[in-house]
Amino acid sequence: MRKLKLGVMISGSGTNLQALIDACVQKDYPAQIAVVISNRPGAKGLERAKDAGIDAICVDHTTYDDRASFEDAIHQCLKDHDVGLVCLAGFMRILNADFVNRWKDRMINIHPSLLPSYKGLHTHARAIEDGVRFGGCTIHFVRPEMDDGPIIMQAAVPISEAETEDSLAAKILHYEHEMYPTAVRLIAEGNVRVSARKCVFKDIDLDTAGLISPAIK
Repeated sequence: MRKLKLGVMISGSGTNLQALIDACVQKDYPAQIAVVISNRPGAKGLERAKDAGIDAICVDHTTYDDRASFEDAIHQCLKDHDVGLVCLAGFMRILNADFVNRWKDRMINIHPSLLPSYKGLHTHARAIEDGVRFGGCTIHFVRPEMDDGPIIMQAAVPISEAETEDSLAAKILHYEHEMYPTAVRLIAEGNVRVSARKCVFKDIDLDTAGLISPAIK
């Protein structure tokens, strides 16, 4: 089986990277990680990659004169490793439109909110402050606008009255780790494609059950 080659871009601890590493160990998983790239030299995710025998490369943004040259270096690294799909997994740098467009429909991101709500940072704190009943996470194809693009998968998590930013983040992270390998599988097996601003699925049953919070008794 020919496997889709992944380039995973990180900035920190790399827990979603680890979820992908664990998935790729399975013989029937249709993708493999070709390279892990971090913009921060001390990122724990680089150690996770090295421990798994994966090429781990730091492209330190502070050593480049401008964003364009930094992104050119990343692009070349991805090309050198024959990457077919870029997975942003906690990569904390905004990417220029030129870079995003070079990888259009071949780059995905995971964001800790139910997009299009709560783009940007501090998503959990903002959701709790606004009193919304559900938080969640979204995996989407990347577009030049921040946290924008066709949505592949989402998970909705009820927010309790006693919820804190940390407790909500922990609950949602569990779903992130389940969803990211699944989204990559859908793409690698050709079961999702982009049509205009939406994702279209093949041979996938979409859940039609609703959720209510607080529950009606």
